[in-house]
Amino acid sequence: MRFKPLITMLLAATVAATSMLPADALAAQENTTQKAKAKKKTVKKAVKKAVAAPVSDYYTGEFVNFGQWKEVQQFLDEMVTKHGFTRPELDALMGKVNYLDSVVQLVKPAPPGKPKNWSVYSSRFIEPIRINAGVRFWNANAEALARAESLYGVPAEIIAGIIGVETIYGRDTGRFRVVDTLTTLAFSYPLAPNRDARMAFFRGELESTLVYARQTGIDPLSLQGSFAGAVGLPQFMPGNILKYAVDFDGDGHIDLRNSAADAIGSVAAFLVGHGWQRDQAGPLVFPATVSPARAWEPYLDHGLEAKIRPEALTAAGVVTTSTLPPGILYGLVDLQNGSEPTEYWVASNNFYTITQYNRSYFYAMSVIELGRAVRLSRESAQL
Repeated sequence: MRFKPLITMLLAATVAATSMLPADALAAQENTTQKAKAKKKTVKKAVKKAVAAPVSDYYTGEFVNFGQWKEVQQFLDEMVTKHGFTRPELDALMGKVNYLDSVVQLVKPAPPGKPKNWSVYSSRFIEPIRINAGVRFWNANAEALARAESLYGVPAEIIAGIIGVETIYGRDTGRFRVVDTLTTLAFSYPLAPNRDARMAFFRGELESTLVYARQTGIDPLSLQGSFAGAVGLPQFMPGNILKYAVDFDGDGHIDLRNSAADAIGSVAAFLVGHGWQRDQAGPLVFPATVSPARAWEPYLDHGLEAKIRPEALTAAGVVTTSTLPPGILYGLVDLQNGSEPTEYWVASNNFYTITQYNRSYFYAMSVIELGRAVRLSRESAQL
């Protein structure tokens, strides 16, 4: 679960633009004007191909004999002992795995000092392309969304918001081979204070990938995903596929890459598995103002969890535009806007559940706002 690099979006735009050219455009040469147009399109296609071709290495990487690495050999031995794989099959697989320097660069932390800006961040997700795609997705999968809401208690708009933020409803699910990505990050993670922990995490995800591929009978090399190894419409990491993915279309197998219903049910199951509470109806967040005395400031450091009583927030100078439902714990959320004033919100437990999908206030608010925008747009079109 991650955000696409700029080059990915540029490539997607190039491919989309190329695909919209009429198939017979170059053959239309009945007069000089048409010939000129055809020639122009031919040049454009040549330029697009010339730009796109070198980028293949960005996704395919280069062969590195991982099987000779001591740490990889230890991992393969563990897979044999723990899961009953045979060493020859694992050695054969490693003989086809590539090293991806592009993902090493992409997981490096952003340079420090750039201020957070909620307005800029949210404008990438709450915009017409995603909203319109969300309406189409909801219309096409209304039954599955309604069934997931009834079964799991997760509103359809939240499920739609997550899938929209993650992949624009399946339009961009990632072009990296998952095994390449996870092997690279498991054994060649860039230098960082948390390097050992991150390498252990990706080794676990590589383990889950191999187990999942064997369980489902697919070639592990056929799995494509994000630069972090996330798969399908909901961008599940392989470990989460094993834990939370469900066969929601009832066809006997789980397919997050091609089944919208499976993606919908799996997102709902993930949220419930991370603490979603169906009895907390109503808004997930409440706009708030804060006192200049700043007695509320310590409440910003309470982590990704709702654990503050509403009366404590009130006593600290936090005022919401509507009355908070009693008997529920909350948290105080700050959405920084660069040089503009920070937005403050009071968030319920279910808001923080969304942050378990991606540990970011910005992410959770984008999910909520995109889902709401899709719902309202759909309702408006039905009037």
